[in-house]
Amino acid sequence: MTIHKLLILTILTIVITSCGNDKKKKIDLFDVEIVNAKKRFTTSETLEVQLKNKKNTAITSIKYFLNDKEISTVNGNTISEIPLSNLKLGTQIVKAETTHEDGVEVDFTSITVVSSIKPKLYGYKILETYPHDIAAYTQGLEFVGDELYESTGQYKMSTLRKVDLQTGKVLQKTDLAPQYFGEGLTVMGDNIYQLTWRENIGFVYNKETLEQKSIFNYNNSKQGWGLCNDGNVIYKSDGTEKIWILDPETQQEQNHIEVYTNTSKIKTINELEWVDGHIYANIYQKDAIAIVDPKNGAVQGVINLKGLKDKVTQHSKLDVLNGIAYKGEPNILYITGKNWDKLFKIEVIEK
Repeated sequence: MTIHKLLILTILTIVITSCGNDKKKKIDLFDVEIVNAKKRFTTSETLEVQLKNKKNTAITSIKYFLNDKEISTVNGNTISEIPLSNLKLGTQIVKAETTHEDGVEVDFTSITVVSSIKPKLYGYKILETYPHDIAAYTQGLEFVGDELYESTGQYKMSTLRKVDLQTGKVLQKTDLAPQYFGEGLTVMGDNIYQLTWRENIGFVYNKETLEQKSIFNYNNSKQGWGLCNDGNVIYKSDGTEKIWILDPETQQEQNHIEVYTNTSKIKTINELEWVDGHIYANIYQKDAIAIVDPKNGAVQGVINLKGLKDKVTQHSKLDVLNGIAYKGEPNILYITGKNWDKLFKIEVIEK
């Protein structure tokens, strides 16, 4: 036999052997079953979990985990109760690690956890109206004392600016390079943080000079939409139901919450503002702001701002409400939108 034929025979043998090994399936003995199964659970409930034993295999013990945190160990196949209190909302992974007569098997299932409270409903009253740059495609708005900072979007038109509230005049401005679409901003310490939309990077500026100091990359978040901070960490939205928690020193994503009411998730979270221990989140293309618990993502209230957009000059480039600022005045917000020629000081009123 020639070397060439021997080489071909060897390759065929490896391929056939590999294919044969691929056909060997892992023995599947169990499934994780939710005894009290339903579409959604709340944080006030307790989950009841048990294994479905497909082949009546003798079970020694089962360890149950919730999102990789060990919750309980049971002997045999008894029902395990898992309290859902103190959980973040959204999709939760239930894992069972089963020790049985032939070894160990790991199985998974998932559940959806929503808020246990119904959101309060709020309306508004306009207290004052200020001029606003009609050409500003507002993406972020934030006060530091009496100084108002604004981020604007659109390719070739994106800016970071300092604005006079009373006149709407731009006092200081930095233009973004034409390939960047500016998004939300937040001010923390001596730094201003600004996002870009789909370019997967953010910028850090000197608060006084508006000069760019550094850039940072996103990790798991899909895009850049809104920013706010609580003085310790930065919160970032990406256009989904997720709000990411960033380290202000490294700008790296440490964790996230998912925004849910008592019935469903809130998609397309946009501009963010930190107000008295809560995240106020504008819902994209909705005249509404969700009041979000930063610990678990529960929507505790909804501010209905319907009709506010009708009070600005109507024109072809007029776009959605987007821009929430807070000065520390109880129940008072400053609101504008994309290409609005007015900025409103409103009082938030519970219905």
